[in-house]
Amino acid sequence: MNDELLFADDHEDESVEYQGTWKILIVDDEPEIHAVTKLALSDFEFQNRNLEFISVFNGEQAREVLLKERDIAVVLLDVVMETDDAGLRIADFIRNEANNHFIRIILRTGQPGQAPERDVIINYDINDYKSKTELTAQKLFTVVIAALRSYRDIVAIDENRIGLEKIISASANLFQTHSLENFIQGIVQQLSSLLGGSRNAAYLTCAVAGPHPIANNQKHSLENLFVFTGQGEYQQAAGKALPAVLSGEHLEACRVALIDKTLVYADEYLVAYCDSNTSCGSLLYLSGLPKRLTDGQKTLVEMFSKNVQIAFDNIMLTKDIEDTQREVIERLSQSTEGNEINEHYIFRTVKACRILGKALGLDDIQLNLLTSAAPLHNVGNLCSPTRALYKQDSLSPEDVQLIERHTEFGYQLLKGSNRPLIKVAAIIAKEHHEYWNGQGYPDGLQGENIHLYSRIVAVAVAYTILRSETAENQAWSVQKTLEHLQARSASQFDPNIVAMLTDNIGKIEDDTLDWVR
Repeated sequence: MNDELLFADDHEDESVEYQGTWKILIVDDEPEIHAVTKLALSDFEFQNRNLEFISVFNGEQAREVLLKERDIAVVLLDVVMETDDAGLRIADFIRNEANNHFIRIILRTGQPGQAPERDVIINYDINDYKSKTELTAQKLFTVVIAALRSYRDIVAIDENRIGLEKIISASANLFQTHSLENFIQGIVQQLSSLLGGSRNAAYLTCAVAGPHPIANNQKHSLENLFVFTGQGEYQQAAGKALPAVLSGEHLEACRVALIDKTLVYADEYLVAYCDSNTSCGSLLYLSGLPKRLTDGQKTLVEMFSKNVQIAFDNIMLTKDIEDTQREVIERLSQSTEGNEINEHYIFRTVKACRILGKALGLDDIQLNLLTSAAPLHNVGNLCSPTRALYKQDSLSPEDVQLIERHTEFGYQLLKGSNRPLIKVAAIIAKEHHEYWNGQGYPDGLQGENIHLYSRIVAVAVAYTILRSETAENQAWSVQKTLEHLQARSASQFDPNIVAMLTDNIGKIEDDTLDWVR
């Protein structure tokens, strides 16, 4: 990365524009109190954010507002309204029913004797208790400032907590794409919080996969950057190209950061280039910054930009290895001699297995094992080619004997490995001809004694074969295929898996549009 950082001109006497307001809820049955409060705080400003007042006059109105507006910072709450303890009931509602522990509650009462301060402070989760007679304009200003500082810090702590939770959760299975998204999302959220609460953020990465993007002339092209994850205004922008998300000055700042491999700071936004050894690099974009960054905050951004891409590259490398492994297995399976099913046979089977596995509640790790191992179900056919495996009508005794020999060969070829994928492939290769009623082969296993993966592959393979066209067989219709499998439900096939296939047939057909219809 270029060591030279680009900063907007910094002038000590330059006024800074801040955005946003602090919401203050006034709950009091006396209109005069609302007017006086707003007048006393009319020129109030904290961290260059003004106050936004919301006025209600009874407990019921307060409940409605508190459930609707979740970002109220302070409530100035009268104790005695429609009942002598209406305010106390609202305080209890805020903490225990609305489950809002961020909002700062300041009780104001004109009749201190009816709600003694000591009892109220002990029994209710409030933050301050004031008599209306003692709450002068200056004291009200002081109380609100203290409450807002407390609210600001609590919100910042909670944002950090959420960011850490995402990082910790993702770290458990970091070498999975969805976990990478959570990991980066968590870091971006924490970074935004540490920078003072940036409202919008986006992490943009190169759309071109592979280790040599420069050779493909993708080095400095904004068109090849897309939003990997975002928050605030860009929360729904994942997958969109950068020029479709940003424009004008902000897009130009991204261009400068990408070409010069640097960090570009402005008053309200920043763009940080994240260097990469395996792609064209990524950009971190933050907007809605509440104020100009300090030197310490700039250091945080530099640390992020230098390190977050390392995690991203490592995950992409792992994914590339997994995809390569899967493709090798699929190509090996497709090279089986005697396989007259067209070249999409493996693709169709794997797709069906994935959809059935999801419907049965398999997690991502289990799904990856199943779909990676499924193509090896007929690996025994590499040695002894046969058309019997792909016949759509009943098998002869000679066909069954031939398949049993191939099945045993495939199992012997795969067994003994300590690799989870090969272990699963060996089980599937051996068991996918077993019948639910125990009349299958080679071991006559019955019901749930047959591994779930083997039962899924058996249904997926049968469906794929019946829906495929060969030199000797016409492809069956969807309806005829389902009727055939349903007729063998609870005898040859697991009835639950056949039911799942029936329920998800639309999705299976949609995901394999190249099937013969």
